[in-house]
Amino acid sequence: MNWLRTTLLLGLLTGLLIFVGYAIGGQTGMIIAFIIAMVMNFGSYWFSDKIVLRAYGAKQVGPNEAPELYSIVKQLAHQAQLPMPKVYIVDNPTPNAFATGRNPQNAAVAATTGILNILDSRELKGVFAHELSHVYHRDTLISAIAATIGGAIAVLANMAQWAMIFGGRSDDGEGGGGIIGSLLMIILAPIAAMLIQMAVSRTREYAADKRGAKLSGDPMALASALQKLEAASQQIPMQAAETHPATAHMFIVNPLTGQTLKHLFSTHPPTAERVKRLKEMARHTQRM
Repeated sequence: MNWLRTTLLLGLLTGLLIFVGYAIGGQTGMIIAFIIAMVMNFGSYWFSDKIVLRAYGAKQVGPNEAPELYSIVKQLAHQAQLPMPKVYIVDNPTPNAFATGRNPQNAAVAATTGILNILDSRELKGVFAHELSHVYHRDTLISAIAATIGGAIAVLANMAQWAMIFGGRSDDGEGGGGIIGSLLMIILAPIAAMLIQMAVSRTREYAADKRGAKLSGDPMALASALQKLEAASQQIPMQAAETHPATAHMFIVNPLTGQTLKHLFSTHPPTAERVKRLKEMARHTQRM
């Protein structure tokens, strides 16, 4: 089913990109947006992981640079019967983590310096069991594509905003919605892109929590980690994520800090609900 979800996501985001182009520039804008969409589809499949890692300044590490983290990931990958992913560290005090890559053979996991500072080994194992579950389910391709194309839609809408400020465009007989259409796209296109991301993100987080807890054998470790990460993220905002909001759904907890934005466009289920499910899973395991 993942290939179907990926195809559907690509189709929806491509359609949005073309619609934004039409609203901004009529038929000419639609053609240009279509060309951009084709290039983006190709690029997001092959290079979206590299784009995301570069956006956050992630540095690849090995067993010498990050022995504990590398050892945890290696052990979990072996247990999950997955190829060893590349391991990255993001120099950022906000504790968080994400996985990316188009398939298990080209996967990467990343940890911020903040998460390494506040979680113990048991909790880190829970977090990266969760992330490797995304790799196993091939959620990472969907996440990276959504981040890349969703970001492109936001950029086009931003371009439309500046075009209107500096004179806009007149209706040229090619169609499109003129000033009103451009204004609607400035407001609605980024929202629509985020709603599509949200639709594929919430269920996959629950699934990754469940499989990750089984992989680590310790649901309470992941529950404890999620609680710590949620609290710390509110105290130490991730400014890089505010700059790249289309990537927010990739992280294990939502890095966006604004409460209105967080609740309206949250790509993650409520942390309290995730913790509740993990605790129920732990109780069920104990009874067995």
